[in-house]
Amino acid sequence: MSGSKSSNHAATAEGQDLPLSMTVHSQPDLQGLQAQQRTRSGRLRMLAVLAVCAAPVLASYFSFYVLKLRGDAYSELITPTVDIPAALQLHDEQGKAVSAESLKGQWLLTLVQDGACDQGCERLLFMQRQLREMLGKERDKLDKLWLIPDDTPLRPELKQAISQGVPVTILRAPRAELEAWLKPAAGHQLKDHLFLVDPLGRWMMRSPLDPDPSKFKKDLDRLMKANAGWDRPGR
Repeated sequence: MSGSKSSNHAATAEGQDLPLSMTVHSQPDLQGLQAQQRTRSGRLRMLAVLAVCAAPVLASYFSFYVLKLRGDAYSELITPTVDIPAALQLHDEQGKAVSAESLKGQWLLTLVQDGACDQGCERLLFMQRQLREMLGKERDKLDKLWLIPDDTPLRPELKQAISQGVPVTILRAPRAELEAWLKPAAGHQLKDHLFLVDPLGRWMMRSPLDPDPSKFKKDLDRLMKANAGWDRPGR
């Protein structure tokens, strides 16, 4: 009998240990599942935020590529678009480093001109300013950017002229790096064009040589109006 009781006692103990063992070993699985759910939820929220940020820009491309506006564009659309290089070495006029990431968030009407800035450069700077003003209520979506590929100081009178109204953002960068990102039309140079960079930092349009402001403005109008919800003040 004592042996039977001992056996029953052992069986009972084993029976009691079994649920405890299952509980201990199943706990990490539950924690892992919860962690996976949190990770998945975080990723979904991040994708949702990215989608909201990109929606206005995608709407603009939709106007060109889906609504049959591409064939009517005066400028040359760049396909595929070209991302601004994250390692692009940019410096402001005081020599302070500027990250390429900081240029995102606005449409950028961009020039690449030497610091000496000849008559052709001055003409395009004037056109850049006028094009922005011609956009009317949409103009706050567009910033003016001048990329300078050398160390030539700007003339004081030129600096004063381009500081009138909303000033041009002036940044210097190595010529080779700019040429690796932006490309002129065959047989031309970077200084011959106006370049348009979208708010996601992608070069997506290039003006013809000696652009007609009224025709180029129509391309800008389509892009600006297609993303009416995008409205950030210029930097």
